[in-house]
Amino acid sequence: MAQRSTLHADVVIIGFGAAGACAALEAAHAGARVVVLDRFGGGGASALSGGVVYAGGGTREQRAAGVSDSPEAMFAYLRQEVGDAVSERTLRRFCEGSTEMITWLAQHGVPFEGSLCPYKTSYPSNRHYLYYSGSEAAGGFRDVAPPAPRGHRTKGRGTSGKVLFNALAAAVRRAGVQVLTQTRATELVVDADGRVCAVECEQLRGTAAREHRVVSRVAAKPGLYVPKLARKLHRRAERLERRAEPLRIHADRAVIIAAGGFVSNREMMRRHAPAYRAGLPLGTQGDDGSGIRLGQSVGGVPDKLDRVSAWRFITPPSALLSGLLVDQRGSRIGDESRYGAAHGQAIVEEHGGRAWLLVDRDLRRRAKHQLRSQTVWFQRMQAEYLLATAATGDTVEAVARRAGVDPGHLQATVDAHNDAARAGKPDPAGKPADFVRPVDQPPYSLLDVSVRPSTAYPCPVLTLGGLRVDEDTGQVLDERGDPVAGLYAAGRSAVGICSNSYISGLSLADCVFSGRRAGVHSVKELSDADS
Repeated sequence: MAQRSTLHADVVIIGFGAAGACAALEAAHAGARVVVLDRFGGGGASALSGGVVYAGGGTREQRAAGVSDSPEAMFAYLRQEVGDAVSERTLRRFCEGSTEMITWLAQHGVPFEGSLCPYKTSYPSNRHYLYYSGSEAAGGFRDVAPPAPRGHRTKGRGTSGKVLFNALAAAVRRAGVQVLTQTRATELVVDADGRVCAVECEQLRGTAAREHRVVSRVAAKPGLYVPKLARKLHRRAERLERRAEPLRIHADRAVIIAAGGFVSNREMMRRHAPAYRAGLPLGTQGDDGSGIRLGQSVGGVPDKLDRVSAWRFITPPSALLSGLLVDQRGSRIGDESRYGAAHGQAIVEEHGGRAWLLVDRDLRRRAKHQLRSQTVWFQRMQAEYLLATAATGDTVEAVARRAGVDPGHLQATVDAHNDAARAGKPDPAGKPADFVRPVDQPPYSLLDVSVRPSTAYPCPVLTLGGLRVDEDTGQVLDERGDPVAGLYAAGRSAVGICSNSYISGLSLADCVFSGRRAGVHSVKELSDADS
């Protein structure tokens, strides 16, 4: 058996995504010796993401775009989305510190730009980097607070999460943090006083580490879009991990768990969120719940593990917002201008996973015309697939029969919508007048937006729950609500701002917020004893 190596640090961080990187930067800035470890090469779901950070209150980018916003308006909107995931006091602190958060990220090399997207979309094209990333302008929400675009997309072509993470990773290394990749945390060590004091690890070296790095990188993307390929490559990575050598890293002050969620753990998904298993796991194989389980092994308590975000976007193209989102009975599912995760949740939890978008000839023509100007490559692929495979008919009843939707109910739904639209009355589902127009130009099409396994039109899912933490410090809590000495959690390993519902950019923003919080307070962990 290989002899175990030993390292010493003040703070040990498990997971090197956005949350782990932000925790490392704050702890290092406070003078701590920091070691970050990652089972793979770092980045995790953060690097695979769109790189959107939800921020407002008057950021530099908002001002550059001529957008008026305030922390109060941001709080009023988010209170509706966040619910009881965190206290009002914590949410206010998040909103009031939002502009400083964007400045802090920019100081560490993350590029942002105030180029405002002029249309509603799920993700802006490479010409725009500020957009309405949630339901701010949807019916019901615009009455709560003045709507403002708060989706700050990291500037970079394609999905720019890799740009955000690479900037943070470079800053971490400049700060003198020791980063150990291809290193897997297997156990938390607790001393005689009940304090988490070390992490037992398994570390790959040499040729095995290099091969593991390549295999896991391909498994993450394009493996994200081809789950069977990802699973095959991950099995190869697991075989390589049998050659790992033992390593213990002592933590003189604290351990921070920032190891992501559990969307890649099929057993945990089956136990906690079975209705969402048809979705495409949005994350890497490292999002296997191992961080949450490590926290549980020393007394930490998880919460909100049943909360999952399922993304069913109907835009771009923006013309599709004027369509009607219906279930198998032909009834409206809700305001089509709502954020895609709100649609996904409703489709999965209230409508058996089945849904269609009804459009007419004019909407279909406008949508096709907008394809090239409003989409990036994966959005264009999905929109073209939907339009090409849609059921069509010369009447509403005919298209309903072809799609398997109740014809009579769908006709009644269309009539109610069209009558209100022509009379200038409020839309029956609460959709703002900006997006309402009669759907009355045959032929009609029903675009199948059901939640089911599909390579061409996947439904990404993201777990939102994690370990309960003290909202002031990020310290993990036990079943009595007392802190677990020496242990913190951040990002999707912890309950946070987005643990009830998700809008684009809120998870990354929470990774920054909770990661920085844990990094700052982990260094203070033993300050009383030191003095």
